[in-house]
Amino acid sequence: MNVINLNRDSIQNLLTDLLKRSPNNYGEYEGTVNEIIETVKELGDQALFDYTEKFDHCSISASTILVTEEEIKEAYSMLDEEFIRVMRASAENIRLYHEKQLRTSWFDAKPDGTILGQKITPIGRAGVYVPGGKAAYPSSVLMNVIPAKVAGVPEIIMTTPPGRDGRVNPGTLVAAHIAGVDKVYKVGGAQAIAALAFGTQSIPKVDKITGPGNIFVALAKKAVYGYVSIDSIAGPSEILVLADETANPRYVAADLLSQAEHDELASAILITTSSELASQVQEEIDGFVKELSRSEIIKKSLDQYGYILIADSMEAAIDAANAVASEHLEILTANPFDTMTHIKNAGAIFLGEYSSEPLGDYYAGPNHILPTNGTAKFFSPLNVDDFIKKTSIISYSENALRKVHKDIELFAKNEGLTAHANSIAVRFE
Repeated sequence: MNVINLNRDSIQNLLTDLLKRSPNNYGEYEGTVNEIIETVKELGDQALFDYTEKFDHCSISASTILVTEEEIKEAYSMLDEEFIRVMRASAENIRLYHEKQLRTSWFDAKPDGTILGQKITPIGRAGVYVPGGKAAYPSSVLMNVIPAKVAGVPEIIMTTPPGRDGRVNPGTLVAAHIAGVDKVYKVGGAQAIAALAFGTQSIPKVDKITGPGNIFVALAKKAVYGYVSIDSIAGPSEILVLADETANPRYVAADLLSQAEHDELASAILITTSSELASQVQEEIDGFVKELSRSEIIKKSLDQYGYILIADSMEAAIDAANAVASEHLEILTANPFDTMTHIKNAGAIFLGEYSSEPLGDYYAGPNHILPTNGTAKFFSPLNVDDFIKKTSIISYSENALRKVHKDIELFAKNEGLTAHANSIAVRFE
């Protein structure tokens, strides 16, 4: 890892370096993605079948694109019963957490005859994208689908690429069934995003697309935004550990590596006030890397985007953490709850040495689909609100409008919108 002293220049260089990982920097692929989207819009199912043959080396048709109940039953038989139990327990934790986010419609009636309110309505149909192959993550299925179910979305459909044998990862299928997905389609990549956004003969158009994917999926989601809603343009995974001299270096090292193993663009950062801890963590990392199965990916990730920043004070360390606005932030200090009160920007915060980041990935309940690349400064984790619409309600009686109609007419005339003013004035001629 890169060990540097924290100052204004070093943190700015770090931020510049991290932004290189953003999907917005991969414009050379946009032409290919746009071509795929336009082809799917024009040819529908046939484009999906052709692209699946080309990219996934699998032949599908209108009769095989939809996962059957038999395939779901077979998926259950292929998984260990204990793993299925754990998935169900995780799903329950996720459901309970997201139920606390539910909002209800409200109305405020006043004696003067005005009624104002907000009507809460779930979106009509949600589409969830799930990667396939080596990047199959049943946990992400639960995290995407359950908030939509809690929000009351009537129909949830999922797309995921098939293997060469035409099958879908069994963990993905079982997680989809546990979470309550209505239909699963065997299609992946940018073509799946296009199908969800515009519809084909087999796949219905959705109102919102959520879920992670490779650079082609990310750019496709960016391209269809506006035709449908999306969750975010997700970048590579990242973790920042904020620690003082009381932190356990072995725990810190293990937690940093938990994200570095995702891919070569993942970022793992330690900001600490203790130079002794910094050297101990580096030593622990060297030991772990020799033992872990994804060591080659970890080494490349740490070489490119692994940092240990040594700060003069906890105040400076906290300022740096807020500037990075990391997807995952672990606080391992003498009083983590006090430190947390000074944090403004983070996707998810993990407090104390027994709140390791994978707890949030799999089991605790809060969503693990989080803002990346510094977007935690203005974006939130995926939540129930992402699957609802808010409609404003306005009702004025004649007496209520009479009291304010001249004010409204004056405002409209000053904007040069005389028809607006007339719409009010005709009621009091």
